[in-house]
Amino acid sequence: MHQYMLFRVIPFALLFCVIFLRPVEAQQISASASSATMVEAKKPFDPVEATKAWLNTVPVDKRAKSDAYFEGGYWLLLWNFLLTVAISTFLLASRLSARLRDFAERMTEFKALQVAVYAVGYVLIAAVSSFPLTVYQLFYREHQYGFATQTFGPWFLEQLIGLIVGLMAGMIALSILYAVFRRAPRSWWIWGTLVVVVLSFIGNFVASVYVEPLFNSYKPLADPKIRDPILAMARANEIPVKQVFEVDASRQTTRISANVSGLLGTTRIALNDNLLKQCSLPEIRAVMAHEMGHYVLNHGAKLTIYFGVMALFGFGIAKLVFDWALRRWGRRWDLRGIADPAGFPLLVLIFATFAFLMTPVLNSVVRITEREADQFGINTSREPDGEAKIALKLGAYRKLDPTPLEEFIFFDHPSGRARIQMAMDWKAAHLPAGNLDTPEPATD
Repeated sequence: MHQYMLFRVIPFALLFCVIFLRPVEAQQISASASSATMVEAKKPFDPVEATKAWLNTVPVDKRAKSDAYFEGGYWLLLWNFLLTVAISTFLLASRLSARLRDFAERMTEFKALQVAVYAVGYVLIAAVSSFPLTVYQLFYREHQYGFATQTFGPWFLEQLIGLIVGLMAGMIALSILYAVFRRAPRSWWIWGTLVVVVLSFIGNFVASVYVEPLFNSYKPLADPKIRDPILAMARANEIPVKQVFEVDASRQTTRISANVSGLLGTTRIALNDNLLKQCSLPEIRAVMAHEMGHYVLNHGAKLTIYFGVMALFGFGIAKLVFDWALRRWGRRWDLRGIADPAGFPLLVLIFATFAFLMTPVLNSVVRITEREADQFGINTSREPDGEAKIALKLGAYRKLDPTPLEEFIFFDHPSGRARIQMAMDWKAAHLPAGNLDTPEPATD
């Protein structure tokens, strides 16, 4: 909901290695963020030492808390996968999926409507079964670490809204997908890939324009000191917008966020109110320039293509595994073939396993685009110190200094250390930028 773009085995023995076999941390010092500037005045600027100085501004207890939060996400990746496996296996082995299909067939003679009825039942069963983990992961844990601001009532109401959206999306998507399966029983994996890619592209567009406003209010940003520099960067990069919108995300979270989204005349620049409350103008410029990088570099289209290629690979494997499982357990599970919606839990099981094993590849693809957006952003904003400060703020819930293996497997964004190092390397190159020699702006 508040979001959020598959062949390598991840032995979970590695989990202990990447968590506990970390490099020895540098001794923490009680430095302020401006200490890096003081060092520069005394000796030639060293990007490596500047990066260490920025990292050392984070107190030990805060670093330990953010590390614990992020590392807990590694286990949640496993628990969510195992829960999906359990739900899918139960639906198949108990024949509940087959009975749900039979109920849909008694309701209507139209195949598309049968699939839609099945989709409603499946989404409801999956949502109810996973609700305890959802409550822990998205409500209790977020409050435990101080990132959530909602009480249970408003949070639960938004979950219900998300469930309704999911029901509608599931009915439409599965009806289209199974129409393809019925018409192409041999080449369904090829056409299925195409359908998923197209639906994903449409879904991203619909979500940004129609779904996100269901959860938050968007209003024009009124402060010209913030709005005008953002619009100036947008004009310089030919982004067709005339307004910047503020999102009331503080209703739900303390996290900072922004985005540039839309197409065909719906392009919109938005930043949440946490970004306005917690960050200085140089930091805001750094964040918005990064988001503009995604738009200018066409990362939405590129990621659709990259994931489409992986989806084709996944559908090819799904065909082989589905046919094998159908021969072995099809009669026991009362499945009739790929066009039978009762087999959907089997497809979910196959794709969940595929996505789980491909986690490092998927994360690496996204991380590369994020790195490109970082590079675009710093060249546009020319705010290396602002970039470093934002990396530290994001470090409240993203581990700042992981091992290389840990970053490769679990990070879909560059680590805080990597982002600060890039900013300091840029600063050392001393590209023409008037703000590099100006005094450090005051922060909240």
